Amino acid sequence: MKKSHSQSSDLSKFGRLAEYNRRRRFDVTPEPAGKMRRTKKKELEFVIQKHRATSLHYDFRLEHDGVMLSWAVPKGPSLDPANRRFAMQTEDHPIEYNRFEGVIPEGEYGGGTVMIWDRGTWEPEVEDVDRALAKGDLKFTLHGQKLRGSWVLVRMRERQWLLIKHRDKAASTIDITATKPRSAVSRRTLAAIARSAGASPRQLAQAKGADASSTSPSG
Repeated sequence: MKKSHSQSSDLSKFGRLAEYNRRRRFDVTPEPAGKMRRTKKKELEFVIQKHRATSLHYDFRLEHDGVMLSWAVPKGPSLDPANRRFAMQTEDHPIEYNRFEGVIPEGEYGGGTVMIWDRGTWEPEVEDVDRALAKGDLKFTLHGQKLRGSWVLVRMRERQWLLIKHRDKAASTIDITATKPRSAVSRRTLAAIARSAGASPRQLAQAKGADASSTSPSG
């Protein structure tokens, strides 16, 4: 039986990152352990990681209060305000995770290939982010390499949200996940990332399949 991080140490010292650390074995996975950052920054980071784990999805992360708030978006973000994308809120991640592009080994939590699909900064369009999150209506502006303009996260029920593009000059009916499928950092495909990181044959095949589906006419 695999031992989780929680079986070998006290996780309370990790604060909001306790769940993130509990799920991972850092002697096995190349993911960063990371710590909460309480320093105030002029610009807040956001990142979207294209992740072929059990299935392909996009991990949408917003920096807030020293961590990256995280949602898994199965179909990826859409520039079309008519497309409301389901987003499942997951555990907070460390800010160091924004630089992670590689392969999580098979058998580990989230095992699969990870790409930095988009990154940049974000600005809340609300005075109090915590209050907006509690209310379940967080409006914000993205300044990314691929995603820009005004967006909103709306909670339907516990942990289940919708990611919606607002109508502005950045809105479009173009399928951004199909037209810009490569890494925003390395310009690599998922398969190229998997191959260079020593992925298993199964993970490499899954990455190749995800690349093919990402660039298909149907998106």
